[in-house]
Amino acid sequence: MELPPLTLSTLYLVATPIGNLEDITLRALRVLKECDVVAAEDTRRSGQLLKHFGLSKPLLSYFQFNEARRSEEIIERLRRGEKVALVTDAGSPGISDPGGRVVKAAIAAGFRVEAVPGACALVAGLTASGLPTDEFHFIGFLPHKSGQRRNKLETLKAFEGTLVLYESPYRIEKVLGELIEVFPERQVVLGRELTKKFEEFLRGKPADLLALSKTRSLKGEFVLMIAPEEYIKQTSQDSESPLGREPV
Repeated sequence: MELPPLTLSTLYLVATPIGNLEDITLRALRVLKECDVVAAEDTRRSGQLLKHFGLSKPLLSYFQFNEARRSEEIIERLRRGEKVALVTDAGSPGISDPGGRVVKAAIAAGFRVEAVPGACALVAGLTASGLPTDEFHFIGFLPHKSGQRRNKLETLKAFEGTLVLYESPYRIEKVLGELIEVFPERQVVLGRELTKKFEEFLRGKPADLLALSKTRSLKGEFVLMIAPEEYIKQTSQDSESPLGREPV
């Protein structure tokens, strides 16, 4: 079946692998092949990705500190009828990564914005966590400063669904220490190295996970998920019922 060509003057938001290169979709490859330019958070990293798949495209640097200037340039390219693919280092553009500003600018200027969905650490982590997925709240990265981070965690007590955060390996122990104070009895799941060879899910209360982090090096970017308070009650009830017990 012959696929329709890409639409002129369109901004394509292309999800890229979050670890395993097989995360890429066939549609993403086609868009990257047929677009006129790739706006990338890190041109070196995106250049390696394109090379791996045998693609060669002009690359335009687009990251947090040049978003305003580059957004204007991308809008001008769209005015000329170009097809622009926007990618970040890993995952979906705009999800705790650059992209939101240019999307807003493109829509305001009357241009088409099209998502090319694919890998997303948020979805990968949450669906494999075992925690409730019917309602969840994505917070992204917590503030870097401990006082602001603690205040943010306090505000999250008001949410009823599963909480989903991103965190770096450099702050994970500090965050777990703060979770002991704010959510001591909640079930926490840490997903790391998602879709990579050493993908791992660690489960337990904050104190359990902090103790584990003292015995081994936890590397990689983390998806940190906190169960809702109701999950604790439900788990307790299940364990007390005949259906929730281990067979004797």
